[in-house]
Amino acid sequence: MKRIAHISDIHFGRVVPEIADALVADLKALNPDLVAVSGDLTQRARPWQYRAARDFLRRIPFPKIVVPGNHDVPLYDVGRRFLRPLKRFERYITNDFSPFYADDEIAVLGVNTARSFTFTNGSISAKQVEIIREHFCGIPQETRKILVTHHPFLPPPDDLKRRLMGSAGKVLTTLESCNLDLLLAGHFHMSYAGGSHSVYRTLARSVLVIQAGTATSSRVRKEKNAYNTISVEGDQVELEVRMWEGRGFVHYRKQRFHHDDERGWDLGHAPHSTADPSQHLSKSGDGIEENLEHISLQARREFR
Repeated sequence: MKRIAHISDIHFGRVVPEIADALVADLKALNPDLVAVSGDLTQRARPWQYRAARDFLRRIPFPKIVVPGNHDVPLYDVGRRFLRPLKRFERYITNDFSPFYADDEIAVLGVNTARSFTFTNGSISAKQVEIIREHFCGIPQETRKILVTHHPFLPPPDDLKRRLMGSAGKVLTTLESCNLDLLLAGHFHMSYAGGSHSVYRTLARSVLVIQAGTATSSRVRKEKNAYNTISVEGDQVELEVRMWEGRGFVHYRKQRFHHDDERGWDLGHAPHSTADPSQHLSKSGDGIEENLEHISLQARREFR
């Protein structure tokens, strides 16, 4: 079994120090095989924010996959935004924009979806699709293939008109032959999970989509700070959402998913929660296919 800690949208510049310290302690207790950081390390891509993010990541003593988000591109410095949008990310975090981790059970690739020409949205280029294919298509089917991006492939269950990653459907169609298993992302500051079939209905196999909330920032939306732990063992994935509860991160919800070689990933068992969802979390991934029956026209056009 392999365990991945999935954290996102840490937003240094708007970080709550107490929560950041508790997250490091919780990760050390978890002892994951890998930490996936799905973007928005900073609030406004300023040097001091990048230095703080770098120092925070250095406190996490595990292998990491780190990708930038739209907040990691300068907003007000127009020259830097268009000429050197991720120069500070390269300087303080990493110059590897296709970070890759692989062992005998999982293969995890990060891809940069942040773009200078749009303030919030993102995309994957044709060149990046080829990079993904190069890393994943030759790997045995039993090895679980996991793609980490900042921008999502699946909308929140209670906000179906949220804009998704540009050309998301075309990307998934192109990657079908590689047997992609999991998509990890952030951006919406909401924790939820579901199958890609709920939006991209012509795909032969459903890919499991897991979204993370904001782990450490004050920019919470509809739920408290949270992060995910993902346990991968054979044809099973177990997702646990761990949520901030004033003194530390605690178990909030758990959901299990099963893989079928022909159909891909199902929606698993109903989530088990130890807290009142009205106080913390928006609608869970349970029943997401029914919730997304009326998916927005924008998302359908994007697929076509």
